[in-house]
Amino acid sequence: MRKLTTTILALGTATMLAGCGGGGLLNRDRPDEFAVQRQAPLVVPPDFNMVPPAPGAPRPGEGTAAQQALDVLFGGPAPRSAVEVSVLDRAGTAEPGIRSKVGDPDTNTVAKGPLTRDIVAAPEGDGAAAQAVIPG
Repeated sequence: MRKLTTTILALGTATMLAGCGGGGLLNRDRPDEFAVQRQAPLVVPPDFNMVPPAPGAPRPGEGTAAQQALDVLFGGPAPRSAVEVSVLDRAGTAEPGIRSKVGDPDTNTVAKGPLTRDIVAAPEGDGAAAQAVIPG
């Protein structure tokens, strides 16, 4: 039993050490990941009179965070494509400031009546329970 244990231990050790050898899978030729793409040459910027920005000042091209949010929500000064302009012309434009007027209590709304309310509140489906009662 002792010889068997010693033999298994020696074979296991030899197998593990064989994996560390120089001719295994670890020493194959691989491409260098940094040599795949050429680095662009360094160039001197064209404006030599540039000064660093003041600490805490917004970057000139970006503006403030509030301005960026407004540009994302309502569209910025970016030029629009011909297709986008055509779609916007066909769709029409909303009144400026409409988002502010929607929740205003003084905004006039049209009452559609109880029939519209019943249709909206009707249960989903196409069975017998999905019926709208039309007065009349």
